[in-house]
Parts: sequence; C-alpha cells; structure tokens
Amino acid sequence: MASQLALKSRINSTTSLGKIFNAQEMIASSHIAKARNVALNAKPYTDAIFDAVQALAAHTHIDHPIMTTHEGGNARVAVLALTADRGMAGAYTSSIIRETEGLLARLDQDGKEPQLYVYGRRGVSYYKYRNRDVAGTWEGDSDHPGVEVAESISKALLDAYMKPEGENGVSELYIVFTEFINMVVQRVRVLRMLPVELVRPAVDASDGITMSDLSESDDVDDSEGAVSPLYSFEPSVDEVLDAILPKYIQSRIHECLLTAAASETASRQNAMHTATDNANNLIDSLTRELNASRQAAITQELTEIIGSADALNKEEE
Repeated sequence: MASQLALKSRINSTTSLGKIFNAQEMIASSHIAKARNVALNAKPYTDAIFDAVQALAAHTHIDHPIMTTHEGGNARVAVLALTADRGMAGAYTSSIIRETEGLLARLDQDGKEPQLYVYGRRGVSYYKYRNRDVAGTWEGDSDHPGVEVAESISKALLDAYMKPEGENGVSELYIVFTEFINMVVQRVRVLRMLPVELVRPAVDASDGITMSDLSESDDVDDSEGAVSPLYSFEPSVDEVLDAILPKYIQSRIHECLLTAAASETASRQNAMHTATDNANNLIDSLTRELNASRQAAITQELTEIIGSADALNKEEE
C-alpha cells in the first residue's frame, strides 16, 4: 500500500488537473454555440454555389478545368488535411491523420502522386516530426478560422491545380476534415473538390429513362419533374467559369474550416467533460485508499500500545 504522503500528493495533483479540465470544458461550452451557428449559417451559401456548378456540369457540354481532369494523365493530386492547433480535444486530430494516411495509401495504390497540405499546428508537428514532405502548411485559429486563411489556402490549391503537369501541377484536389453532425457525433470525411463530381438525380425505372439516356441528353426532367435549365453565358463560358472557380474553391474550403472548428470545439468539450469525471473518480479512489491506509496505521498503533500494556502487566505479575 502506498504511503499516506504519496497518496496526498497524488490527490492534490489530480485535483489541480481536474480544475484545469473543468475550466477547459467551460471555455469550450461558451464557444460551441457560436461555432455551431456560424458553421450552419455558412452551409446554405456553399450548397447554393455547389448546386449551380453541378447543374452546369450536368446540363451543358463544357470543357473547363472545374469539370474535366488535366490532359495527359497527370498523376499528381493535392490532399489538404484540416487538423487542430491545440490539444485536449480527444481523438480529433488523430482521427483526421488516420483518415489522411488511409487516403494517401489508396492514392499510392492507384498510381497517384499525392502532395500533402496541412492546416493546424498539431498536424504540421506530426508530419514534420516524421520528416514527411509537406507542400504547404497553415497554422493559427483552427477553432475560429477567418476568411483570410480560407482565401490563402484556396489560392495555393487553385494555383497548384491550374499549373500544367510540367510545372508540378495537380489534377485533383481532396480535403480531409471533420463534419459537425451534432454535439455528440462528428464524422471525418474525405471530399473531392476538383474536378467536380457529377451526381445524377435518381430516376425511376418506370419512367423508361436509362442511365445511357441521361448521359446523352441535357434536357431530362429531374426527380421532381421540373425541366432541367438551359444556360447562356456572357461574355463567354471560360470567362464566367474562371470567375466562378476561385469563389467555388474558397467557399467550400471556408465551410470545411467552419464545420471543422465546430467539431474541434465539440470534441474538446466532450473530452474535457470525460477527463473531469475521470479525475473526480480517481480522487474518490485515492481518498478511499488514503482513509484505508490511515485506518491501518491507527489500528497498528493501537495494537502496539495494547501489546506493550499487556507486556508491562505480565512483568508486574
């Protein structure tokens, strides 16, 4: 059994840690409502521009980098991982790194050459410690990112995407982030930003329309029976899409940053709540052990006193 002095020292240190965990939990609780609202408010705008790009890809014949891959079979792809700047968030960063490593392994198996970009001090430290080549890094304010960092990241990725293969350009853009579902559930996702993946509307087989019909016709009714829109471009297709492409990339990255920030705050609150409970349970266990040790010491002293008294009485007799 540990000594009483050691038990008291462990109780004091655990109590101090419990206060820190509780303070971190309260700080995260005060931030989570704002982070959640900001993430949810930004989603409709990103969905709107994504739906517009999807409509263009589905209903018009356009040859533009936003919708088509680079010619010549460029094997380079860019992967952006959104991690945290600070710890005490449970498995938040480790889950993103694990998913990123899985994506990099799959790309290697497919014959791709992934180029890694990392946002967040924890992820940057992880890859630097392991001497991994990182094409670009960003740090700071991962729990409340601003438009400036989204603009910086989107510019770097877009420049890499628009470069030709001979200048180390990439043919695809992926982003690994944590999607905020609710306060309890946060899900790690892999999103391909470029080129845009065409998602065809669900079509009932009873309508007599096949997937080959969808690929050959632009004027197919959608799942709600509405006629697909037709587009005219002024002054030209390339100029319009060249203006849309930077806004599309920045809006998607900004939304991913905001939902990742909400997920990080929620993960930190949950982790600190669990840590506080564990600290309290450990304090209770150590206190019981201390009381048992103190009781054992008192019992031993009483036994020694009684034994000494019996010995004196026998000597007197």
